[in-house]
Amino acid sequence: MLDWLRGGTPPQPGVHVVLGTAIDAPLEPGQQEALFGCGCFWGAEKGFWRLPGVVTTAVGYAGGETANPSYEQVCSGRTGHAEVVRVVWDTSTIGFSDLLKLFWECHDPTQGDRQGNDCGSQYRSTIYANDSALIELASASAKAYQELLSAAGFAAITTEIRQGVPFFAAENYHQQYLAKPGSRPYCSAMPTKVALGRFEGCTYQLPSQVWTNYDWSVSHCVLRGENAPIAI
Repeated sequence: MLDWLRGGTPPQPGVHVVLGTAIDAPLEPGQQEALFGCGCFWGAEKGFWRLPGVVTTAVGYAGGETANPSYEQVCSGRTGHAEVVRVVWDTSTIGFSDLLKLFWECHDPTQGDRQGNDCGSQYRSTIYANDSALIELASASAKAYQELLSAAGFAAITTEIRQGVPFFAAENYHQQYLAKPGSRPYCSAMPTKVALGRFEGCTYQLPSQVWTNYDWSVSHCVLRGENAPIAI
């Protein structure tokens, strides 16, 4: 799909710019989904779409009171929504534990209603899923990561973990924003540089070399990485 960036035909709305998959297709057998909020959704989405086994991603809004909000409404702070990334993955290739590792490590989950220079409730840290087993695993990972963060001198995790939260897709121009020509390279995430290890119930499936493609000690690591999925 990246051929279109070199002069080919651009993908149609609703088709993932990088992965070539439908961004709003219902789940198929062997797939799961979750919503992750890690600050500005532009950089967060790129971090997730690069992981092997991710079928599709889309950015949107979740956790608030208004149905089908606009970006302007969410930015006003009056809808209660967070900017989130919907991630759909193939469970035979990647596990929720792998996604949680990326989630915790790619931002600072202790900053409350902000991430870096972006302030407001829409930038809060969130994990939403419709499966109680995923919520349980997310909570276990939060507990383990809190211990690591506390040892490193960080404050309490503020991440909101909830089940059954509706997702409202963002406007088309936000989808896979960082892979589009003319995009402004921007990411507000402030990684703690604390790595998540093993935690209760975790089942990592990706090989360890995948994580060498993310170097959180480098400023704006996600922006500097390739757009293409990581090969294994």
